[in-house]
Amino acid sequence: MENYLLDWLQLLFRWLHVITGVAWIGASFYFVWLDNSLEQPPRWKAGKGVKGDLWAIHGGGIYEVAKYRLAPEKMPETLHWFKWEAYTTWLTGMVLLMLVFYIGADAYLIDPRVAQLSQWQAIGLGIGSLALGWIAYELLCATALANHGLLLGLALVAMAALFSYALTHLFSGRGAFIHVGAMIGTLMVGNVFRVIIPSQKALVAAVTAGEEPDPRWAEKAKLRSTHNNYLTLPVLFIMLSNHSPMTYAHQYNWLILLAIIVITAYARHYFNLRHRGIHKPGILLLSLLAAVLLAWVIRPPLKPAASADGAPAVAQVQRILLERCASCHSGSPTDDAFRVAPGGVVLDTLAQMRQWAPRIQVRSIHSEDMPFLNKTNMTDRERELVARWIDAGAPAQ
Repeated sequence: MENYLLDWLQLLFRWLHVITGVAWIGASFYFVWLDNSLEQPPRWKAGKGVKGDLWAIHGGGIYEVAKYRLAPEKMPETLHWFKWEAYTTWLTGMVLLMLVFYIGADAYLIDPRVAQLSQWQAIGLGIGSLALGWIAYELLCATALANHGLLLGLALVAMAALFSYALTHLFSGRGAFIHVGAMIGTLMVGNVFRVIIPSQKALVAAVTAGEEPDPRWAEKAKLRSTHNNYLTLPVLFIMLSNHSPMTYAHQYNWLILLAIIVITAYARHYFNLRHRGIHKPGILLLSLLAAVLLAWVIRPPLKPAASADGAPAVAQVQRILLERCASCHSGSPTDDAFRVAPGGVVLDTLAQMRQWAPRIQVRSIHSEDMPFLNKTNMTDRERELVARWIDAGAPAQ
């Protein structure tokens, strides 16, 4: 019953995390688009302090939107704030991190092949990495680099490389990727909580008090909002990365993660420029070519090294899959971490093994992601035999 309750808690918070994340990212994308799409206002609007405006149509209605240089002469009675989307995304994400990777640290976070850690050591390192990453980011933004976007970007890439390398040498590939994503999410919500919202409150307070707003607050908020915008696509990939073992289970997973962060952030740059009327399709093309190159570089071998030996005995392959895989992938799993066969992949019979042969090839041969953390100690020789059987067409006899 305890495990059943845990499954439902994971489902609930994963659902809430997705909902709040969609709301936060949607608002972020909209306001960045809005800010980059503003046009020069007519003279009478500019005289009232309007910096830019635009007209839009959506849902059968026409909208007029204007942005002030700092603020209107008098604050409106109703002012809509955008902060709870960010806060709830981070809070639900942290709860989900605890439910999956901390309560289940032995199954999902700790990989004895990478580092021998106790559950509490792994949890401490995980939480510590999030705090350390946020502190390092804040220190970088407090330096003169904050005034030089390219240099700050390079420094942040170097920071991402350092943390990616360290975490992939402490945790399982899954755990390392998720913690890098959680770190990025922490930086983003920290920008909202510590800089963006305080800047907006200072702006409102100054206008309410009849004082001239300090433009430096708006500049700080704008900078951090821009950072969040470029980090959105990388964090989205990382949050979905557990479905891509060819990335996190690779020998050079930390470099792959770094490459994907850079590629996706660079792709986002195209859209930011496009909203401002600057069309540079070469950015998207280069991002696509970089992604294709990455996929080619990390590709698995097309044929197993020993394929010339022919297909092994079917009974031998069946025994291997039953011993090494069926403890999880069964109609009645015996593994302590899974109550239901992951992904619906059941390998109790030869027919089922043949049905799922392409999946076995991807997860157990190409990426060696399965068996899960190699808990059943599948050997290289056994993987070779299964690979030869699949390469021969997964014969039934």
